[in-house]
Amino acid sequence: MEDAHVAALLVRRCVSGDAAAWEEIVQRYNRRIYNICYRFAGSGDDADDLTQEVFIKMYRTLNSYDVERGAFMTWVTTITRNLLVDHFRKTKHERVTDSLDTVSSDHEDAIPLSEQIPDRGPAPDSRVQSREAGETVHLALQKLSPELREAVILRDLQDMDYREIATVLRVPEGTVKSRISRGRAELARLLQRTYRQVM
Repeated sequence: MEDAHVAALLVRRCVSGDAAAWEEIVQRYNRRIYNICYRFAGSGDDADDLTQEVFIKMYRTLNSYDVERGAFMTWVTTITRNLLVDHFRKTKHERVTDSLDTVSSDHEDAIPLSEQIPDRGPAPDSRVQSREAGETVHLALQKLSPELREAVILRDLQDMDYREIATVLRVPEGTVKSRISRGRAELARLLQRTYRQVM
C-alpha cells in the first residue's frame, strides 16, 4: 500500500529543508487525511480546517517520525486521530448511541460497511446512487460514538489492519476487534432503519 522507502526518503529530504519534498508529502496524503477528518467532523469546512491543522502539526513534528517504528501512514493517522480527539473534547461534539453497551458480538469479522448497503439493482445513474449511499453511510457514522466510529473508519474506509489501528488508538488488538464488530453491528442497525424508511 505504501512504499516505506519513498516515505522515509521524502521525510529525510523535508527535514533537511527541501520544500519540494514537503509539497509531495502534502499531495500524497492530503486526500486520505481529509477523508478521515470529513468522516469525523461531518462538514467539509471543518474537515478542511482540521486537515490544515494536521499538516501544520505534521510539519512541526516531522523530525520525530522514526522509520523503524512503523509505516508513515500509521504515524500520520495517529497525529490526525489525536488532533480529532482534541477537537471533539473542545467542541463537546461526542454523540453516544443508545445501545452502545447492549450491542455486543462475538463475530470479529462482522459484515464490513461495503456489504451493508443493499443492492437495489442497476440504476439509470449509478454515480448518483453510489453518492447517495455514501451520504447515507456518512450520516449513520455520525451517530456512532467516537470510539466505535474511529475504529470502523480506520478499518473499513482507510483499510488499516488491526495491528496498525491498535497502534493509532493505543489500545490492545482485542479491543480494536471488539470496537469494529460493535461499530459494524450498530451501523447495520442504523442503515437498516434508514433503508426501511426509503424503500
